[in-house]
Amino acid sequence: MTTVYQTSTMGEARVRIALVDRDSADLLVHRVGSRGLAQGDALWFITREPQNANVHVYFTSQGMAQLRMCFVDNRGEAGWTKPHPLHGRL
Repeated sequence: MTTVYQTSTMGEARVRIALVDRDSADLLVHRVGSRGLAQGDALWFITREPQNANVHVYFTSQGMAQLRMCFVDNRGEAGWTKPHPLHGRL
């Protein structure tokens, strides 16, 4: 289950992410409406409470990012687009 909190500082983040277009993304993510629907690396529930998250992310430029990501509207489109060191670790 991936419950995500967006930090305001890079030092608090576990993962630095660049938001990119779909063709450049390593991971396509679909946001879900409840914690129970969050599964694997690609279905995220985003929380406003840092203590409720298992992943803290910071959105940054591509040059500083560990992961290139794109949000998608359809749950069926979500997933990894290519092999990546963070696969299974979010």
